[in-house]
Amino acid sequence: MSSAHDYSFDAIAGGPLPMATFKDKVVLLVNVASKCGLTPQYDGLEKLYTDYKDKGLVVLGVPCNQFMGQEPGSEAEIQTFCRTTYGIDFPMTAKVDVKEAGAHPLYKWAEQQLGEPAVPVWNFHKILLGKNGEALQAFGPRTEPQDPALVAAIEAAL
Repeated sequence: MSSAHDYSFDAIAGGPLPMATFKDKVVLLVNVASKCGLTPQYDGLEKLYTDYKDKGLVVLGVPCNQFMGQEPGSEAEIQTFCRTTYGIDFPMTAKVDVKEAGAHPLYKWAEQQLGEPAVPVWNFHKILLGKNGEALQAFGPRTEPQDPALVAAIEAAL
C-alpha cells in the first residue's frame, strides 16, 4: 500500500473510520492514553485541532494500552474521559496496538516509510501525514503540540 489513505481504523464510537475520509487533509496521528504523565498534551492537541481544522488539519487520536497499561479503559470510558476532562472534539479510533507484531497496519506502513522514528516509544508519539496520505515526519512523545518545529511542519504541509 502506498498511502495512509489505503488503511482503515474502527472509530471509537463504533463503525469504520477509513483514512480515505481525510483525503486532502493533513493528519496528525497521535497514540494517546488517559493515565500517562503526558496526558495533559490533550489540551494542546485540541488547541492545534481548533486552530487549524478550518485550514485542513485533522488530529486523530489513537488510544493504545501498550505502554505500562496507561489506557486500560473501554472505548466508552476513553471517550467520556476525553470529552469531560479535555473537551476533545477531534476524531479518535478504537483502541489498537501501535508497535511490535500486533501493530495496526498503518503504523507498520509508517515505519516502512519513515524508519525507526515512526515507531512509538511511548504515549503521545506523533506522525504527520500529508494531504495525499504520505508519511511526512515523526515527532517523539515529549514534543509538545505547540512545539515550533511541529507547528512549522503542520503549516508547511497545509
